[in-house]
Amino acid sequence: MPFPSSLRARSGPRRRSLLAVAPAALLVAGCSADSENSASGGSRPSAADRVRARAARDSRALAERYDAVVAAHPALAQRLRPLRAEVARHERAFAGTPSSSPSPSVSASPSVSASPSGPAAPSAAASAAVPAKEKDALAELAAAEREIADRRTEALLTAPSELARLLASVAAAGAAHVYLLTEAGR
Repeated sequence: MPFPSSLRARSGPRRRSLLAVAPAALLVAGCSADSENSASGGSRPSAADRVRARAARDSRALAERYDAVVAAHPALAQRLRPLRAEVARHERAFAGTPSSSPSPSVSASPSVSASPSGPAAPSAAASAAVPAKEKDALAELAAAEREIADRRTEALLTAPSELARLLASVAAAGAAHVYLLTEAGR
């Protein structure tokens, strides 16, 4: 019975399945009851704040990683600029909450996104960890994007509906970034 197993092996690339997970999670998050979030008073908002703060920190660290790759490989700047700008927008979306930010650098993120290279100190420190080959640097960025997208997809299960929608959208964007980074690395 080699016929069914060969069809099963060709069921689709992993990228498609990654891109398909986030919209499905978005639909599930959209079907959750909003009254549940408003009825809970104590622990629910603080859990959401923690998820938002973690997502903002992840986006900030990812933007710094993009900055380090651009600093180490200036030839990649043109390709990475739009992805880095999206990551900065994600950070601002997660940090733009009514509650206080976890650190002062979150509120400084709009100035970070204005320049493709970002602040000099984090880029200089992180550029030492950037692989020497462009292809390896892109693979490292793709792995970081994948890890963060997976973490955000996991957080969908416990996040309130509005935050879950944001997480799903940003996780889908991260999966698209993984695809673009792996295609750019070829």
